[in-house]
Amino acid sequence: MRIMPAASYDLRRDVDAHEAERAAVRAILAAVRAEGDAAVRRYTAQFDGWDGDDPRVPPEMLERAWREADPAFRAALEAAAANIRAFHERQRRASWFEPTATGTVLGQLVRPLDRVGVYVPGGRAAYPSTVLMNVIPAQVAGVREIAVVTPPGPDGDVHPGILAACHLLGVSEVYRVGGAQAVAALAYGTETIRPVDKIVGPGNVYVALAKREVFGRVGIDAVAGPSEIVVLADASADPRHVAADLLSQAEHDPLGAAVLVTTDRALAEAVQAEVKRQLVDLPRAAIAREALARNGAILLAGSLDEAVETVNRLAPEHLELLVADPWALLGRIRHAGAVFLGPHSPEPVGDYFAGPNHVLPTNGTARFFSGLSVHDFLKTTNVIAYSRADLLAHAAHVVTLARAEGLEAHARAVLVRLEETEGLRDADAAATAAGANEREACRKGERDA
Repeated sequence: MRIMPAASYDLRRDVDAHEAERAAVRAILAAVRAEGDAAVRRYTAQFDGWDGDDPRVPPEMLERAWREADPAFRAALEAAAANIRAFHERQRRASWFEPTATGTVLGQLVRPLDRVGVYVPGGRAAYPSTVLMNVIPAQVAGVREIAVVTPPGPDGDVHPGILAACHLLGVSEVYRVGGAQAVAALAYGTETIRPVDKIVGPGNVYVALAKREVFGRVGIDAVAGPSEIVVLADASADPRHVAADLLSQAEHDPLGAAVLVTTDRALAEAVQAEVKRQLVDLPRAAIAREALARNGAILLAGSLDEAVETVNRLAPEHLELLVADPWALLGRIRHAGAVFLGPHSPEPVGDYFAGPNHVLPTNGTARFFSGLSVHDFLKTTNVIAYSRADLLAHAAHVVTLARAEGLEAHARAVLVRLEETEGLRDADAAATAAGANEREACRKGERDA
């Protein structure tokens, strides 16, 4: 890993696909929209090597995957699911209504989405944790229908860990379809797969581009980029811990990013050496090495203030505070998807088990995005129940604003309700006078100019 000044590094990566990839995705989307299941089957055979008739995973396959799973794996999934559910239960929102003394009631209806699609990758690795992190918040929100899509192998099988996780959560609608064709099927619907209201879950560049293309027809969580971690550490940090945590994200993807920010050169050099040592026997060393070569860095800051500002500028997906007093720094962190405090909070604890969601903003988007939550599966409907007294009292203001925008029908929709009321003449007169005053002020301003 390169050691460099903190000010010289930019975490954001150019992950936009070339036009050829974008064109390929658009062609797939159009074909699935026009041909339905036939196109899905054709692309599944082309990209995944499976040419089966029925994309839906039979219920007995889900049950068998759970029954045959290693007991330790089942226990770990159950414990993780319980933690994730407990954390997300605290994010519940309720409808609310606030009456006024004059009889008006304002409020919001909070309602879950009806149907959601979850994309679970199946390329470089299988991710049962993705099932937990995407399905459980939707269930807590009250989503009634959840459809999972995931790529099959050439024999039509899906990774048993993914199926076991689906069975644990009671998700029975699972399809062995991946790539842009899966996103298209969820967005437009086919003879077999009914369309959804929102698509969530990570995937490769084709999945990300497909989600971007269908956004607007359906909702999406975000266009996720490669994983990343930033560790802010001082002299109190253990170089072995720092190196291990950096590699935990570098092994995800050749485009992943792993960055250390520190004020201590001795720690920087120790971590640099420790990363090399730990890479020797890492099973995914080739991927990690490429990620570190592309986007790995050790950033030296001249002060703790500069280190904190560097972190906020980078706005990382995962941020670890491996400093003597991490709580003292937490209040100064403005931009991060998730923050891990102290030596006993390695990032993988958040990936799998602690409870907060691991679907987080990447590539600097933590400046304006948040991690996946129950709120992503809810929508609000504003409620307005005006009383006659308030309509009469406020009519002049409403009419004035409507006429200021040149929308006379808006004004009349209020005035027509007051025709049997003395307040009509007062409201209309006040609004007319206000409009005349406004026009005269505009003319005066033009003359002065």
